[in-house]
Amino acid sequence: MHRTKVKVVADALDANNTIARANREDFDRHGVAVVNLMSAPGAGKTRLLERALAELDGVRAGVLEGDVAGSFDADRLSLLHIPVVQLNTGAGFGGECHLDANMVRSAIPSLPLADLDLLVIENVGNLVCPAEFRVGENARIMVCSVTEGEDKPLKYPLMFRACELVVINKIDLLPHLDLDVERLLANLDAVHPGVQRMLVSARTGDGVDELAAWLAEVPGRVRAAA
Repeated sequence: MHRTKVKVVADALDANNTIARANREDFDRHGVAVVNLMSAPGAGKTRLLERALAELDGVRAGVLEGDVAGSFDADRLSLLHIPVVQLNTGAGFGGECHLDANMVRSAIPSLPLADLDLLVIENVGNLVCPAEFRVGENARIMVCSVTEGEDKPLKYPLMFRACELVVINKIDLLPHLDLDVERLLANLDAVHPGVQRMLVSARTGDGVDELAAWLAEVPGRVRAAA
């Protein structure tokens, strides 16, 4: 029975990876670079996007917004006057706590890929499942709020290992928290040594220009690697 359960999981991930490759082929065909943005609920992904995407210069960006239900975040991002497509896992996908490749594939016909250089997929807020499912992205960003404590990299290592960039958000709250940033960074290095990291505040805007610059460079890096 144990071997059967493992095989079922392996088969599901293999099927997901096959669809993810098909998604990547579609994105590549249109010259669109894709970033998968992940975090726990409430870490500040949407607010970071509001600020960072507004600072992009010369990069045509769009967002695929993942949530279990509702369109609150998509409604906010649409005020930037960029293409935003809502993808709810509660509508035909069993209310999953993550986006997988098949879900993203279902949304591709609604995305104006020919008009984009960069697509940001804002994943469902969760610290476990999103890291396990590739969706056809070129890069992954993990957002970690200082309000979550110092131990999150040690408790949820896959999320921090599966990304190219870790953004530590809400640093404006540090004076009000009993948190050691150096210990948080040491814990991050313990699970993903040397991963690029940024300390930012989506509320004040501190560090957001660095995130915007990183996002703006993704299309060029993807083209150079092709």
